[in-house]
Amino acid sequence: MLLTPEVLTIDILNLLFVVFATLAFYYSVKILYRYDPNATTLLQYNLEKQSYLVSVVIKFIFYTKVVLFIFFIFTLDDISNILPGAMCGAGVVNATQYGTYLLILKVINLYIFAYWLVLNSEDMKSEQQIYLQLKLKVYLFAYFLLILETGLESLMFLSIDTKSVVDCCGAIFSTTDGTYMAYLLSINPIMLLGSFYALFAFIVFAYKIKNRYLFSLMNLLFVIAALVSLIGFFGTYIYELPTHHCPFCLLQKDYNYVGYLLYIFLFIGTFFGIVLGLVPFGKEDENAKYKISLFFTTLYVVAVSYYPLAYYIKNGVWL
Repeated sequence: MLLTPEVLTIDILNLLFVVFATLAFYYSVKILYRYDPNATTLLQYNLEKQSYLVSVVIKFIFYTKVVLFIFFIFTLDDISNILPGAMCGAGVVNATQYGTYLLILKVINLYIFAYWLVLNSEDMKSEQQIYLQLKLKVYLFAYFLLILETGLESLMFLSIDTKSVVDCCGAIFSTTDGTYMAYLLSINPIMLLGSFYALFAFIVFAYKIKNRYLFSLMNLLFVIAALVSLIGFFGTYIYELPTHHCPFCLLQKDYNYVGYLLYIFLFIGTFFGIVLGLVPFGKEDENAKYKISLFFTTLYVVAVSYYPLAYYIKNGVWL
């Protein structure tokens, strides 16, 4: 069982989230079954007021969860200092059987929680609350993911044994083991880079023709290509070491915390791109989200492309 100030903070916040999220879940179900926007009874008036209160509670939880994701990553890195063998957050994630599933779920939840926040924002702009039913249904789904995430997080921190030796990122992201990660890292760099830049080109093309569904799909695929190429290719140039593939070490002081910047660029760019295909915004909002998405995605592409180019200019060879 691990109890550091950071872990205690996360546990206390999780407890508050579960209590308030469960209350919001109860009222969401009640509103979904009983609310009739065409009725003018006292019951409907009360339900409308409750829907506003529920939205405020959920908005607070999801905004906090999105920001808390960065704190969670920071906590993993911090814990690695007390685990024998761990050199970064990768060792902590691999220290228990729950870490990998938790990290994947947290990334998925990040996009779902942010999607609900956008739906709620659009719903509040409309006097008829046109997205009320949809955002409540999305919340019911998100609630179960939130509970699952909280459970996995508690299990992970409870299962960590600070006396057991764990694998460092060099072993986890090794290219010699017969693991899925080793297979991923053995993909031809030309194929990796071809997919990465081709998808970015398709994003630019979809922006030019203003096809929001194509733009959304390309951004969804780009997230996968960006993460795989970062681990398999671009990361090695940031470390200037061909055998170093860890996506967590990018978050450390030795590399100027560049990982935080890269992951934030990637999330903002792809999220606003994906959400364009899910919500029919007004013309002005749609154009703004196109520009935000393309701006941050381009920043990400320029930032990761800089490292191999700078390395080649400085040394005259590729890794």
